[in-house]
Amino acid sequence: MDSDRIIEAVRTILVSVGEDPEREGLLHTPERVGRMYEELLAGYTIDARAMINQALFDADVDEMVIVRNIEFSSLCEHHLLPFVGHAHVAYLPNGKVIGLSKIPRVVDMFARRLQIQEHMTRQIADFLMGVLNPHGVAVVVDARHMCASMRGVKKSQARMVTSAMCGAFKHDARTRGEFMQHIDRQLAEEL
Repeated sequence: MDSDRIIEAVRTILVSVGEDPEREGLLHTPERVGRMYEELLAGYTIDARAMINQALFDADVDEMVIVRNIEFSSLCEHHLLPFVGHAHVAYLPNGKVIGLSKIPRVVDMFARRLQIQEHMTRQIADFLMGVLNPHGVAVVVDARHMCASMRGVKKSQARMVTSAMCGAFKHDARTRGEFMQHIDRQLAEEL
């Protein structure tokens, strides 16, 4: 990431909207924004395989594993405004399980990029399918988008829900239904 170019771009924006980037309140804003983008877009620099290294374990488990309510924030690639919400991830092990903390890290890795929610949901599912080779993966993402609440239609309570189903979750209605029952309780609690 080129922090110097980000800093200069922020200065240009400040001047373009009629502000003085040298006034006290804005004096260090370009540098702060540069650091912010480094943090918010850190997903581009993560080595995914290294992140999960040594957190895959042999396990004779064949029941559903679910991690619910994984909070995340991302930036919409269309307006560079945040969307925030929760991801719910499940998989059906096929001889391997992954350490619990790694699933939220996978969500964060894809969220910390310029995104649209539909792609992020699919990227999480495809990555876990590739790493775990499970019988199936399910991902549901529920988020509020600032681009829909702060501008445009200005609907602050609108939420977008996306899903990606792979393997047994896609082909077996009972498996998918069990997962949805588990997360429906969560969604109901949030409302």
